[in-house]
Amino acid sequence: MYNEIISLSIDSFFKLAMELKTSGVKKEYQSSAGGLNAKGRAYFKRTEGANLKPPVTANQASKSKSDANRRKSFCSRMGGMKADHNIDCRNNPDKAICKALNRWDC
Repeated sequence: MYNEIISLSIDSFFKLAMELKTSGVKKEYQSSAGGLNAKGRAYFKRTEGANLKPPVTANQASKSKSDANRRKSFCSRMGGMKADHNIDCRNNPDKAICKALNRWDC
């Protein structure tokens, strides 16, 4: 890899550096409401073997005790993080934690 970097032009080098620097999830795998969409969950299952489940809404939680427990645990965990970091979702609704709490009906 080192030899490949040396033979790159300056423009190509900076493009490569930016690609390596940018981390996170591709936009096509993200939901506009926050978190991963179904395509993103399938991608991570295929590449990393992760069994990610979609968010549980209040309506879904009323149908299943295990879903209700999962939702309760998530809401208490994320609600605590929101409080720890002094995030006000009324002022910053686009924060990831606010989108997640909203998507889970917390």
